[in-house]
Amino acid sequence: MANDVVDIRDFYATSLGQMTGRILRKHVRAIWPNVRGERIAGIGYATPYLRLFQEEAERVVAVMPPGQGVLRWPPSGPNLSVLADEAELPLPDVAFDRVLLVHAIERTEALRPLLREVWRLLADGGRVLIVVPNRRGVWARIEATPFGHGQPYTGMQLSRLLRDNLFTPLSTRSALFAPPLRRRLNVAAAPAWERAGGRWFQAFGGVVMIEAAKQIYATTPLVRERVKRPLYIAAGSAGNHRAADGRAVNRAADDGS
Repeated sequence: MANDVVDIRDFYATSLGQMTGRILRKHVRAIWPNVRGERIAGIGYATPYLRLFQEEAERVVAVMPPGQGVLRWPPSGPNLSVLADEAELPLPDVAFDRVLLVHAIERTEALRPLLREVWRLLADGGRVLIVVPNRRGVWARIEATPFGHGQPYTGMQLSRLLRDNLFTPLSTRSALFAPPLRRRLNVAAAPAWERAGGRWFQAFGGVVMIEAAKQIYATTPLVRERVKRPLYIAAGSAGNHRAADGRAVNRAADDGS
């Protein structure tokens, strides 16, 4: 069984998780160096990386799937996280300039519907950035981290998946070359591992990161009836809020509202 939102949160609080966050945030920022005035949605468990953009972007929201659970985010200030079905995201069409998926693609049971929803959310020329476990890497084989759960991918598999779902892949890179060990020496040596791996062992990084652009085709739009679905908003102090436990604030929200 895949680990849930509390397990993922607790991982990022460890020394190994903090190292993971630092390395991946550096890569995310390199791919998206300037998001001033843009609107960004994170899907899955993207909050350790969305915080990069809070002071810069016009709007940042975090969407977490029911199978994982939701945490209030950010810990202070207005809540920006919701629990929602990946196949029916309660967000308006073409409302976001960028979408970041972390701990999402490899875990979902509705992969193609999720990608179509991402396509729907993105404005013309919008970009999606996906971070997934690398099938060839060690991290996908160790269940002690969130990257050891779900379906791993190679860069080629991920690129083909995006092309099949109306996205144009733009760039691919690997990251997390240090072994997923919580030993102090391993964590301290992670920057050296990253430099060496980025130069000589790109195929064996712990994760694959791929950026893609939304494709636009001149076709007759598909008119789809919007169904009201429950939207669960993380409320109160930081903690685990699930669709099943009644601790979330439940309101009916129209997808297009």
